[in-house]
Amino acid sequence: MIITTAPRPPFGFHPLLWAGAAALLLIPAAAMLFSREMSWGPEDFAEFGVMLTALCLAIEAAWYWPGTPLKRFAVVMLAVLAFLTVWAELAVGLFD
Repeated sequence: MIITTAPRPPFGFHPLLWAGAAALLLIPAAAMLFSREMSWGPEDFAEFGVMLTALCLAIEAAWYWPGTPLKRFAVVMLAVLAFLTVWAELAVGLFD
């Protein structure tokens, strides 16, 4: 008995991941409506959007390219760690 499986597409799109990133981008915008202490300019939103896009692309790639679940998990955790490190550096100057 021969069992064949359909080939995996080279890259996928997970709408919930991207919707979650968009929701994260809306949190500072909503906070600006209720507090004067939160003051982001357009460049801040653009930078955060680029960072979220890079994180989402890394997670999408991790779901499709590495072979084992352990490698997938490692790539996702590395991407999240890099994202948080860059975010902390931009927010408070972690390495100054």
